[in-house]
Amino acid sequence: MRDGLATDLDGRHTDDGSDAPMDPLDRIDEIIAMIEQARSAPMSRSNCVIERAEAIAMLEDLRAELPADLRRAAALLEERDKIVDAGKREADRIIAEGEGEHARLVSVNEITVSAEHEAARLVAEARAEAQRLRDEVDDYVDTALANFEQFLTRSLASIERGRDKMHALREIGTFASEDEEHPLAI
Repeated sequence: MRDGLATDLDGRHTDDGSDAPMDPLDRIDEIIAMIEQARSAPMSRSNCVIERAEAIAMLEDLRAELPADLRRAAALLEERDKIVDAGKREADRIIAEGEGEHARLVSVNEITVSAEHEAARLVAEARAEAQRLRDEVDDYVDTALANFEQFLTRSLASIERGRDKMHALREIGTFASEDEEHPLAI
């Protein structure tokens, strides 16, 4: 356990002691909290002392987690393609069935007119059903991708804030050490 955080089997930290890997946004929050809670460097208000190995390990864990999120996005796209293909196959089957029914009904002379109407209705229903399936699949995938896009946008924004904070701390630390080396003569 490190700073009240449990470590899972892969060396990743969770805040609830469970074995589930942390969400990348939680991981970023953990890094920011570590920096904010770090003790101040001697004779400095803006510099802090953090354990380099711990910070690097946390950042490497985060970096390793992002490709998994990208793989999940690729899997989601692949799933969408499979659903669309299955919907198209089902629509083609329904249309072929409707057209087959249409041809069969037309061949019977006594009910030719009735058969044409029924077949046309079946084809129209099949096309409407196929379009409905396509629309549902597109809506599902669009919603899933929008959610994933929001997640990635928040992740990137958090990473950028963390990096900006680290750069700011580094710059403040650089200026402070230069001031200590060359104090102003009064």
